[in-house]
Amino acid sequence: NSKHNIATVAVSYGLIPNVTYQQSIEDAASSVAWVYKHIAELGGDPNKIFISGHSAGGYLAAMVGLDKKWLAKHDIDANTLAGIIPFSGQMTTHFKVRKERGFTDNHPVLDEFGPLWHIRKDASPFLLITGDREMEYPGRTEENLFMAKMMKVVGHPNTTMYELQGYGHGMTGGGYPILERWVNKQLKAMTTSDSQ
Repeated sequence: NSKHNIATVAVSYGLIPNVTYQQSIEDAASSVAWVYKHIAELGGDPNKIFISGHSAGGYLAAMVGLDKKWLAKHDIDANTLAGIIPFSGQMTTHFKVRKERGFTDNHPVLDEFGPLWHIRKDASPFLLITGDREMEYPGRTEENLFMAKMMKVVGHPNTTMYELQGYGHGMTGGGYPILERWVNKQLKAMTTSDSQ
């Protein structure tokens, strides 16, 4: 968007069951790596890369941003991300991953394939946005609230959580203005710290 001096790179990834869950995460990581390697050619700044996604895309953004091994395979430190912004992403092990591994839909799992497993004090700034817990997928808002709380417990200095009242899982329209304000706040903080 030239009005706001923001570029958006939309990516796709292999879907389960056509690929393994590991391949879905790797697809997301290699897409982020591509952006890092090419953004300067397109007039962007590799120090100002935010990753986001909705639902499964939010899960993938959180996995790529928090589990450092995925970007490390591409010689990128996940901590160089300017921010991680999952929209209604699953913070426990994703239900499709659980299903592929033989668990039922109602069996919560938290392991290395859940973003919550990778909470870190030194992670990039983190913004979680979900719909109203009464309208969202069962447990989705609560998982995100727990993620926000645990990031604060480990001492992460920049985690923010919004629950959008009156919105269900398709809450992106209500989330975009929050994302834009938050990104601008992060960019302003980066500019302030650069000038000191």
